[in-house]
Amino acid sequence: MKIHDAHCHFFSRAFFAALARETGEPAATHADGATAVTSRLGWDDPGTDDDLADRWVAALDTHHVARAMLIASVPTQPAIEAVGAAVTRHPHRFVGAFMVDPTRPETTELTEGALRAWGFSCVCLFPAMHHYALDDARVSALVDTIERHATRRAAVFVHCGVLALGVRKKLGLPSRFDIRRGRPLDVLALAQRYPHVPFVIPHFGAGFFSDALMAADLASNIYLDTSSSNGWTRYHPNLSLADVLRQTLAVLGPERLLFGTDSSFFPRGWQRSVWRDQAVALEDCADWPDAVTRVMTGTFEFLFGSTGFELED
Repeated sequence: MKIHDAHCHFFSRAFFAALARETGEPAATHADGATAVTSRLGWDDPGTDDDLADRWVAALDTHHVARAMLIASVPTQPAIEAVGAAVTRHPHRFVGAFMVDPTRPETTELTEGALRAWGFSCVCLFPAMHHYALDDARVSALVDTIERHATRRAAVFVHCGVLALGVRKKLGLPSRFDIRRGRPLDVLALAQRYPHVPFVIPHFGAGFFSDALMAADLASNIYLDTSSSNGWTRYHPNLSLADVLRQTLAVLGPERLLFGTDSSFFPRGWQRSVWRDQAVALEDCADWPDAVTRVMTGTFEFLFGSTGFELED
């Protein structure tokens, strides 16, 4: 089976350096900040951007994963450049994505530069984290920028629902997120305004499952991703992962469902258990005999292109 993972986080030195600044760790360089924070977490230091990119390739090879989308998980130039460097180093294995905060004055310039210089394929919005509404004029201005400056069609990833960042909890950092800001029906309004832009809602809406299905049913340019353990199902009595997948396939079909794991740090690396659980649940969807292949591969290639790269057996 060819596997493409549409949701991985590239925890580079720049990412850890941003966390170091929040924790008050004295760090003269990104490397110092990364070492201080990873030591506290008990995680591996990522090394240089090239080191981390190569380690990701080795992890993908181990688990027979052909390609992955890597996300720059803080809205800073160095974090974005780290992912850009990884994609440049391994263009047949990685697709680039980056987080932005539309409320920051530098966001338009940052986005234009990333799309032009690095050819990123996805821009990630976290409205609950950064406390803005999706109907804010600055969000529309950002999507306008994405339409104008992407070298090819770029997707907009919008995190909705429950947002819990384990790394912040481990470091004792506050997570004052307003989940009222991340509602799938607000993504619907954006998707209808920009019908040629693909929008991706991760984690099946992370607690707003019915709203995510409704939004995607009403706008054919909205996609859902399957990533993470989907612990949000505990808010829905008697709803299993197999039920979630079966209902999503019934409403959307496999063409608008993207496989993802939410993998991030090392030494844990790529989360094979997430893939295994989802593959087993998809196999159980008897009405969709080709669902596994289409969800694990087809939707990713439709959105982000096919390189022709094949893993050796």
